[in-house]
Amino acid sequence: MKKLLYTLLVSLFGGFLALFVHNFYYDHSNNIITEEKDNMVNISFNPLSNSNLSGENDFVSAAEKTIHSVVHVKNTSISGGNSSLWDYFNNSGGKTRVGMGSGVIISEDGYIITNNHVIENANTIEVTTNNNKTYNAELLGSDEVSDIAVLKIVGDESFPYIRFADSDQTNIGEWVLAVGNPFNLTSTVTAGIISAKSRDLNDFDSKNQSFIQTDAAVNSGNSGGALVNTNGDLIGINTAITSGTGGFVGYSFAVPSNVARKIFEDIIEFGNVQKGLLGVTGFGLNSKSANELNIDLTEGFFVNDTEAEMGAERAGIIKGDVIISLDNIKIEKFSDLSGYLSTKRPGDKISVGIIRDNKNIKLSVTLEKNNNISFLGMQLKNMTENELESYKIAYGIKISSLRNSSLYRMGVKPGYALTEINNKEIKKTEDLLNFNSNTKINQMIFVNPNGEKERLIFE
Repeated sequence: MKKLLYTLLVSLFGGFLALFVHNFYYDHSNNIITEEKDNMVNISFNPLSNSNLSGENDFVSAAEKTIHSVVHVKNTSISGGNSSLWDYFNNSGGKTRVGMGSGVIISEDGYIITNNHVIENANTIEVTTNNNKTYNAELLGSDEVSDIAVLKIVGDESFPYIRFADSDQTNIGEWVLAVGNPFNLTSTVTAGIISAKSRDLNDFDSKNQSFIQTDAAVNSGNSGGALVNTNGDLIGINTAITSGTGGFVGYSFAVPSNVARKIFEDIIEFGNVQKGLLGVTGFGLNSKSANELNIDLTEGFFVNDTEAEMGAERAGIIKGDVIISLDNIKIEKFSDLSGYLSTKRPGDKISVGIIRDNKNIKLSVTLEKNNNISFLGMQLKNMTENELESYKIAYGIKISSLRNSSLYRMGVKPGYALTEINNKEIKKTEDLLNFNSNTKINQMIFVNPNGEKERLIFE
């Protein structure tokens, strides 16, 4: 009897041990079936998408999910005539020009996101899918600042598409794939990692950006293509490279998917891009500016001024505050702030974390509509009577932000008032509509906040 009981106990212990080993080493995740059905909406968004959740990088699976949703974009334009002596002597007026790029199908019914520069000045647009079918496409809208455009394939067919991921959740060092058509080679996939986030290529350019930087090989023709994570979800639209030769040298840049998705939704719903403004001017901190301001912080956005009757002023943000977070997203530099605001609309409420007198403060700010006008890399707005009186001028418009390196080097700063162009008085922002890209600017007059007049002459 004791021998039988001993045998039974040994058997039970062996069974439990085998079960424990099985549970510890066997991956049960393959037995969990998640059924996800696409609903009848234009786009699909997976907020929980994140690379490397399984600990492995399945590039093959990610490529298979995306390669059929990236198209070749052909832009055909016709120049309007002889625009220069070179065109005249070479008889190039009315010449047909063909541009190539990529695009990403983001809905079953054929909506496409690409770069604005891929389809700029297009007379006709054709897209070719991975199975070599060619379709005409209609341009629905574009945004030059973000370099994003929205197309729609003409027809009623169903197409494979890529769903959006939350680009704010991406991490430096994360594996990514770039899918596009470099050098007219269709259906090309390259791999790399995210090298940096919130990268701004032009410190004083009017087209401020907040790019995802990657070392995945991107070349001419990749523009407008997809940057995806290892789940095959869209985290960016490949847009730019930095190179002395025009070829890939290890740095490429993508518009974050959160920005691209917001611009797509704005164009579809409103017909244009809805920009929500915080209502502050200032700059990103570094060691030099921290020393000049006699503060300990070397990261964050220093508020140099707030705009009257805008959300920041109403919420209590004041000059000297340092913005360190927006909705718990860390703000280290200007491109962090501008990049996050690019995903928001007028009327949205955001939580702004600031440091004031060494104290952390959280404020709720309602974003406002953009009442500024862009001109020569400046954002300008109308001035109140009190502001005019303070500047000791009868008329003028105020620079709320400046991204023009030439004007900056000449001493023009945010907060200056623009009063004259080519001897013509500038009283309201509407007066700038009298000037276009063909207008030769001979002189401009600015007035600084102390009422001192500065005349710039251009030869």
